[in-house]
Amino acid sequence: MLLEGVAATADDGAAAASGLLRGKVIMITGASSGIGAAAARLFAAEGAAVVLVARRRARLVDIADDIRARGGRAWAVPCDVVAGAEVERAVRLTLDHCGRLDGVFNNAGWTPAGTRVHETDDAVFDEVVNVNLRGIWNCLKHQIPAMLESGGSIVNTASTAGVIATSAIAPYVAAKHAVIGLTKSVAKEYADRGIRANALVVGATRTELLDAAVALDPRAEAAFVGRSPQRRIADPWEVAEAAAWLCSERSSFVTGAAVPVDGGRTAV
Repeated sequence: MLLEGVAATADDGAAAASGLLRGKVIMITGASSGIGAAAARLFAAEGAAVVLVARRRARLVDIADDIRARGGRAWAVPCDVVAGAEVERAVRLTLDHCGRLDGVFNNAGWTPAGTRVHETDDAVFDEVVNVNLRGIWNCLKHQIPAMLESGGSIVNTASTAGVIATSAIAPYVAAKHAVIGLTKSVAKEYADRGIRANALVVGATRTELLDAAVALDPRAEAAFVGRSPQRRIADPWEVAEAAAWLCSERSSFVTGAAVPVDGGRTAV
């Protein structure tokens, strides 16, 4: 359903719903697959009305329909976060339809196959920065005004690449480092308006992007596993659970943090 509701309960692998987000209106970007889709279902199961934002219209509608079939509330809003006008429209539709915005999970992101700095095309650099950094900037610019009166929680997806370097993806590393800095700036600027902002430092997670990397190089999966102290790849639900907590009142004194959800990858 387009800007039309759809609620959901959690699929297998998610904890039993407890009403963690009951009554909240939360926007989720990158909601058509992976972590974003898991978050859409989990947040709705926890009582939130969810606004699902991504470029793939059919995927969004399917997820929203599934959520509603399970008793939840969700709305699909096709949107490219790189286009500021589209983000502005998505926020406006949310306010028109739901009356407020209590939280956001800015999760849209992308990284290409790895190349070294001197071999990376300028166009690739621009696209990586646009999706991973400019996309979050566009979201924040239009989401924050919607939360100024009543406050809210912002969660931005960063990466282990936002705190440690990984070879052959320098544009992604640069963008994710910037996401963490941007998140901390927002936390400082808007704390007195009741707005919290945190970033998730996400490790290797079973998503379409990871599966595509493994398809290109079957050795990649062993490399991902080998870098994890837990010796495994995360399920999208595990990241979604952390985002749900940060969007909830149970994390009310947490802001400006880069929260690791990485199986110990960045532990020092």
